Amino acid sequence: MAGKKIYKTLYFWVLFGIAAGIIIGFIPQTKAFASGLEPLAKTFIKMVKMVIAPIIFCTVVTGIAKMGDMGKVGRVGLKAMLYFWTMTLFALAIGLAVVNVTKPGVGLDDYAAKMQADAAGVKKVQAYAGETKKLSTVDFLTNIVPDSVVGAFSKGDILQVLFFSILFGTGLSALGDRARNVTTFIDEFARGMFKVVHYVMYFAPFGAFGAMAVVVSTQGGDALMALGRLMLDVYLTCALFIFVVLWAVCKMAGFSLWKYLKYISEEILLVLGTSSSEAALPRMMAKLENAGANQSVVGLCLPMGYSFNLDGTCIYLTMAAVFLAQATNTPLTMADQLYMMFILLLTSKGAAAVTGGGFITLAATLGSVGSIPLASLTLLLGVDRFMSEARAITNLIGNGVATLVIAKWEGALDERKLQCVLAGDLSGDFADDPEEMLAEGKSVTNGGVCPTDKA
Repeated sequence: MAGKKIYKTLYFWVLFGIAAGIIIGFIPQTKAFASGLEPLAKTFIKMVKMVIAPIIFCTVVTGIAKMGDMGKVGRVGLKAMLYFWTMTLFALAIGLAVVNVTKPGVGLDDYAAKMQADAAGVKKVQAYAGETKKLSTVDFLTNIVPDSVVGAFSKGDILQVLFFSILFGTGLSALGDRARNVTTFIDEFARGMFKVVHYVMYFAPFGAFGAMAVVVSTQGGDALMALGRLMLDVYLTCALFIFVVLWAVCKMAGFSLWKYLKYISEEILLVLGTSSSEAALPRMMAKLENAGANQSVVGLCLPMGYSFNLDGTCIYLTMAAVFLAQATNTPLTMADQLYMMFILLLTSKGAAAVTGGGFITLAATLGSVGSIPLASLTLLLGVDRFMSEARAITNLIGNGVATLVIAKWEGALDERKLQCVLAGDLSGDFADDPEEMLAEGKSVTNGGVCPTDKA
């Protein structure tokens, strides 16, 4: 809403937290204090993860139960997977093209030799390499089915929760009117959960402050200087993917990429501060539904995207693998690189829920290629955290676009409402957060209530 004080907005306080974290992380006298602030970031992320599983469950169940058409659920899932695989190929190809042109690893022979001789670093890499067995395609597919319903929710496994939610929603839909009261209860429960998210967001600036302070104070300056070129290339490539590939997708879908980015600017800042795209998942679900996407499509596509549509991660993985080959003077033919891209096309889908998934996927890929030394991963240990922001933000933006596009393909997108919301620049005031508006069943923009809303 017009006239709101900037200091009352979430994006102002998240930016303030990021800036404060960077400052105390750089000042020598406060580095020790800054390095101990990780509990702030971890606590905030845990608070968000606490509500993710219930929100996914409520959104998917009520969406499917109200939809009533099981064929539509299958169509949405199939279209989503086709879209995800297509975008993954684009992301991998762009990363491969850029790293071959810019060659950020050339000339780092001495630094690479030094890092590979670091016993502590090699030990960390071996720990990640030991986890590569978790990337088995069969294990990944069987793990989608939880051992128990309670186990899926307690672990917060997005795919397991999604699997059960689809089954439960299908059951309620089959029962029809007999399950109406249960559906209504779950729908109202969802409004309560979005209210909880509204309260949790008060802690977002503290989470951003703690996360940024820790990473700035603990990452080595030598690593930043030596690998600054790779970091720059990763950020530029992610920007290229967003402003070329996703721009073209948005253009074909009939909405503005720039207005969309403006609409989710608070979520982008939240991910920037915490380096976790999961931190913004509940808010993204609320905002996409608020922008006209059908509840069932949002509930299916967005959680799926967090496991299968990791555009930023794919860009990073291809660039990192070729960078390590360049830094260690390991020759890679174009056939080797295409084979590596094929491996990443498969393994990148199974690493989403694994701690350190990016490193584990990279270790599995290096093992498959065989020629790049596994110990060379030590080069990335010092700067991986700085590049995680680019990966997470690209993943966030890409998954939001995917949800809107698939909703349009399914005829499940209120395009008039979407244009209204994108043109209105949603208020960032705490009192008008998307969770609050969704809980109250309304859609508010700076210009007032959307024309498509009921009076």
